[in-house]
Amino acid sequence: MKTFTVGNVTETVVERTDFPPKKLKEILGRETVAIIGYGVQGRGQSLNLRDNGVKVIVAVRKGKSYDLAKQDGWEPGVTLFDDLGEAVRRATVVQYLLSDAGQKASWPVIKANLQEGAALYFSHGFSIVFSEQTGVVPPRNVDVILVAPKGSGTTVRRLFLEGRGINGSFAVHQDFTGRARERCLALGIAIGSGFLFETTFEKEVLSDLTGERGVLMGAIYGLWRAQYEVLRAHGHSPSEAFNETVEEATQSLYPLIAEKGMDWMYANCSTTAQRGALDWFKKFEEASKPVFEELYRKVKQGEETARVLDANSRPDYHQQLQKELAAVDADEMWQIGKIVRELRPERQPGAKNPKAAAKGSATAKKSTPARKGRKQAPRKAAAQTRKKKAKKAAKKKR
Repeated sequence: MKTFTVGNVTETVVERTDFPPKKLKEILGRETVAIIGYGVQGRGQSLNLRDNGVKVIVAVRKGKSYDLAKQDGWEPGVTLFDDLGEAVRRATVVQYLLSDAGQKASWPVIKANLQEGAALYFSHGFSIVFSEQTGVVPPRNVDVILVAPKGSGTTVRRLFLEGRGINGSFAVHQDFTGRARERCLALGIAIGSGFLFETTFEKEVLSDLTGERGVLMGAIYGLWRAQYEVLRAHGHSPSEAFNETVEEATQSLYPLIAEKGMDWMYANCSTTAQRGALDWFKKFEEASKPVFEELYRKVKQGEETARVLDANSRPDYHQQLQKELAAVDADEMWQIGKIVRELRPERQPGAKNPKAAAKGSATAKKSTPARKGRKQAPRKAAAQTRKKKAKKAAKKKR
């Protein structure tokens, strides 16, 4: 664990090294974890848990997600169930990873089948904090915990397979057993977190909903579109407008920020770029801060959550979503984006770095369940096995 103080706030971070494989086994060895839902988080977290030797079962209604779970090696009637209630009854840890609207709809089934002493696990504080809208009020005889990976479930899986780990936050809302905290932290590391910051359910959901609508997704897309359209309106070609708006940001500048911070990115740019950025960022801050204040207020007052639950509960939601996503895909900015991405050297035939090319796919690699009677290898051993198989496959191709 590491402790630091910034802005008069002292925080303690839990690291992966605090929970080595032996300790994970001591804490989780007797647990049966039921993953409820097989969306991006359910899939990524369940596969990582399985690779870490945790006993996992998956519950998802029959359909595309159920078929995908079978492809990933979950066995119907043994580790895969289409009856949510049955999976909950079998579990000592219930990871409730349905969509927020799905959690509201399925809560009566989950609540009716929770066993005393079980841990009810969330990756988002939405259902608990806005219980007046969702109806999700856990019974007193269970632990209620949260591990929120700071990224897509696809990234959770991808970083795990690369031997890295995602940043996450954790919280304990209710401790019935006296073991809620250790269960929470062990699960947080076992799903693939590299380190964990402590928070509360309320702070997690308010910051998360603000971030998603803001700089993580909504605001950044709005800024990109605005700049792209201005450049195009002034006669710049689609490729030039895209390169100066998106490609340079994601491929050159953002990685520098991720590496050592904003000042490091500035230090590695031309003096002209430095001066321009330092002179203009305050104008964008002043223009956008009122929008962020409005956004945070609407999130905290429950306006955003009410709107989300209403929209996502409609029978035609998925059809409408596909239309919206298709419109994004058809936008000129992303049409030229496809062409530019395919021009990257690592995506060319015979490229020496096929791994980088593979990152263009959002599909996580398949995890193979352990054979009966054989313990699953911990993360390092599993990674070594994958490397050996890859080498053998490469030799066969030669």
